[in-house]
Amino acid sequence: MNEFKQQLKNAGDHTPIGTWIMSASPIVGEAMGYAGFDWGVVDMEHTPLDMMEIVHMLQALSATKLVPVVRVPWNDTVSIKRVLDAGATTLLVPFIQNADEARAAVAATRYPPAGRRGMAGMSRASKFGTTPNYLTTANQQMAVVVQLETAEAIGQLEDIARVDGVDALFIGPGDLSATMGYVGQLTHPEVLALTAQAVARAKALGMPIGTVGGTPEVVARYRAMGFDFVAIASDLGLLMRSAQAALATLRNAGKPRSRPTTEATDGCCRTASGCQEL
Repeated sequence: MNEFKQQLKNAGDHTPIGTWIMSASPIVGEAMGYAGFDWGVVDMEHTPLDMMEIVHMLQALSATKLVPVVRVPWNDTVSIKRVLDAGATTLLVPFIQNADEARAAVAATRYPPAGRRGMAGMSRASKFGTTPNYLTTANQQMAVVVQLETAEAIGQLEDIARVDGVDALFIGPGDLSATMGYVGQLTHPEVLALTAQAVARAKALGMPIGTVGGTPEVVARYRAMGFDFVAIASDLGLLMRSAQAALATLRNAGKPRSRPTTEATDGCCRTASGCQEL
């Protein structure tokens, strides 16, 4: 079974925890793989990753236990074909708005007659032609996660989820909040209310649903809502947060402690805030 689908199947015992890999660096990606995450999104939508770099990312991650989920730049047959030929088996497809778009995404991951993925006998996906019967068995190894990023898409949740070949849904809180008129307010009450509604509706269908949060506290909130799989921040986000915290600590430690101006009277010093014991 596809490794990501296996994680979803076991989600009742252990919520799969992932992260975003936005650095476009195989070294950083490999390090994140060894950090202990269950899965990670190798992002092509908002990073400079090209096709050869995707190959390098997948090669780096293959030595770790992190299951790569490649987010393609768009719901485009050619892009999806090339990413699959590079060896990806689980895709996150952005900005799916309706069932027709979901069907198009699934079809792009399937060889005929089930879909319209172009045939290639010699690719990294088939271990360069050494995988027996790859062309007739590859369809069963694919996983498709579709991203719902607007209130309109969430309104179509049931129709999208019922598309054969859609394995999971993913709520994109950044775009969802923006399209609802709350730019940058990912945890605005109305955004969270719609998100919780989406989770409940997905649960009613038995469809796995996931999301991403910037901090452990936000992710814990999402888990309490019932999300089946969650991601925390990104490699760059975690790096910047740690770097800024360390820098702030060092800069604050280097500052001389301010001492109040004293005016000795009766064992007290007079300051702007009143009398303090010495």
